[in-house]
Amino acid sequence: MSDQPATDSVDASAPAVEVPNDVVASIKGFVEREGGSAKVVLQPIGAAGVRITLVGESGGILGDRVVSDMAVAHAVVAAVDGLETAEWDRDLTSAANVSPSHYTKMAGWVANQKRFPKPRNRAIL
Repeated sequence: MSDQPATDSVDASAPAVEVPNDVVASIKGFVEREGGSAKVVLQPIGAAGVRITLVGESGGILGDRVVSDMAVAHAVVAAVDGLETAEWDRDLTSAANVSPSHYTKMAGWVANQKRFPKPRNRAIL
C-alpha cells in the first residue's frame, strides 16, 4: 500500500465538455495573426455565459468570443496552442491596444449618430 493519497483519480461520471468548433477555429486564427501567442482572460457575464477575451502578444490587439459556461471556456483554452490564461492587471491592460474601429463596433447604434437626445438629468448638472 502506498503512502500517497490518490489524487490522480478521474471521475468517469463527469460529462464530457463539447468544444464549439467555430470558436476554436476563430481563436486559432486570431493567435496565428498575432504571432502565435496571446493572453486570455475568462470573464463570466451572467446568463449569457463566459466571455473569452484575448490580448495578442505582438500588437496587443483585442479579440473576444462568448461560450456557454466556464467548463467550455477552459476546454477552448486547452484546445488552442499558444494561449496563456491571465487576469486583468497593470501589465495586461497596458499591453492591450484598442483600435478606433473596435470602439466603433462596441458603440453599436450610437457610433453613427449625429444628434443625441438631451440628458434627462440636465437640471442637476
